[in-house]
Amino acid sequence: MQVAVDWKSGLGFSGSGPSGIALDLSGDAEHSGFGPMELMAFALAGCTGMDVISILQKKRQPVSGFQVRVNTQRRDEHPRGWTHVLVEYIVTGAEVDPAAVERAIELSTEKYCPANYMLKQAVEIETKYEIRPS
Repeated sequence: MQVAVDWKSGLGFSGSGPSGIALDLSGDAEHSGFGPMELMAFALAGCTGMDVISILQKKRQPVSGFQVRVNTQRRDEHPRGWTHVLVEYIVTGAEVDPAAVERAIELSTEKYCPANYMLKQAVEIETKYEIRPS
């Protein structure tokens, strides 16, 4: 895979990758695009989210809504990397089996999600889930 970013002005860049979709990045106060660490959090949320919902669908769980929240804590000094990550899975649906949710999360975090695999080499990643009725 190859991605590229082109400088626009200030700390603003426009990026693209194999998908061909443009993405704006920014490190300045104008917030004209996503910040690099924000994109890493999105990558983790999307990666594990796709795994978990796919597994739950294969297990025929009656999921009517699903959200993944990634909460990070950062160092105060540079480099301002993450010191802790909490990934929260909010599953909505009547009669969703907690064991199925737990197993889906386990499979994602231990076997399938490359973003989780890479990030856990550098930072503690905690997971928790909540099942809400429809």
